[in-house]
Amino acid sequence: MSEKTFPLDKPALEKIAQKYPTPFYVYDEKAIIENVRRIKAAFSVFPSYKNHFAVKALPNPYILKILAAEGFGADCSSYPELLLAEMAGMKGEDIMLTSNETPASEYRAARKLGAVINQDDFSHIEYLEKTAGLPELISIRYNPGPLKEGNAIIGKPEEAKYGFTREQLIKGYSLLKEKGVKRFALHTMVASNELSAPYHIETARMLFELAVEIKEKAGVRIEFINLGGGVGIPYKPEQTAVNYQDLTAVIQKAYNEILKPAGLDPMGIHTEWGRVITGPYGWLVARAAHKKEIYRNYIGLDACMADLMRPALYGAYHHITIPGKETAPLTEVYDVVGSLCENNDKFAIQRKLPKIDVASENGIGDFVVIHDAGAHGRAMGFNYNGKLRCGELLLRQDGSIVQIRRPETVEDYFATLDTAGVKDFR
Repeated sequence: MSEKTFPLDKPALEKIAQKYPTPFYVYDEKAIIENVRRIKAAFSVFPSYKNHFAVKALPNPYILKILAAEGFGADCSSYPELLLAEMAGMKGEDIMLTSNETPASEYRAARKLGAVINQDDFSHIEYLEKTAGLPELISIRYNPGPLKEGNAIIGKPEEAKYGFTREQLIKGYSLLKEKGVKRFALHTMVASNELSAPYHIETARMLFELAVEIKEKAGVRIEFINLGGGVGIPYKPEQTAVNYQDLTAVIQKAYNEILKPAGLDPMGIHTEWGRVITGPYGWLVARAAHKKEIYRNYIGLDACMADLMRPALYGAYHHITIPGKETAPLTEVYDVVGSLCENNDKFAIQRKLPKIDVASENGIGDFVVIHDAGAHGRAMGFNYNGKLRCGELLLRQDGSIVQIRRPETVEDYFATLDTAGVKDFR
């Protein structure tokens, strides 16, 4: 079971909302740091460990700077994400570029930063060489195809657009060696938000065995293995989080059984965990604006799927609590919705909740806190219907609040349009 808590009570939220109107995201710095240290302690059983935080999960330089101070790097998928990592003080091989269909400009940017380039396709070896030059260290992303099951979010590996086949992998390392590359790494990402520890252990064994095969067939020694970023978080209260210590203990056993006899010890173990780092420690805070009673009862928020699209995109569950009513009986059944002109703009469907007061009833609606939104939340926002994305707040370790991203304005929305030129158009 995972207990769903929120670090701020209703009076504290009321005070914050006077300065920063809802909706907004809140991230808990202390909880993130404590989580990072638990992860580092669990992985300390290996000769070396590095997590490259998946920037796509929470692309904010304030958060990245906190992680950099704890020794974490970044996993980037684009030029702006590379810039965010650099802005946060991450340098060189702390940064990985794990991208696909990569433009030459992004390869050149990664080379300039000294980042580790994670190749996604065999044809990109020649493309990288011609457009940016081959670095000393290259990683290759492996797609095991039908040898490995995926899951509901990321799909089946054999249907995924990512990575090399096994045959391409061996040829790729051999070709890179011929071209003068000196250092090599291996990576895969075959699932997303996976809570099954055996799944991740099986992935580690697969990569360890593959590293042995690469040594035998390509004459290449893998310097580090990146296990990917698929570890999930318990979005539902009845789910249980992955135990880091238990997970690494079994992976260490596989390391000793497979890599050591093959002469591949010491081997660095890397991850690109993002969701598990910040997901449970971020919340979307909104207010109940309206109540609608037709065939169902609806609570309309001042946030919408432009602020958090996971429920609409995946049918994902996010727990909801009402500050000040945490122990109130769950007497009502609501669809909790936003104002977007899409019927799937719903944060919860037929959810049992306490009675929620809305703005029209007492002047100010109840706060509605949507949990586990600290990864792939604000990052996936969009501007459909002209909706303006909300801001982000950081709850510091001393209890103070810092705005780390302001809400969007109408001026932001129109910033890329030539509003002057439209007057003379046609």
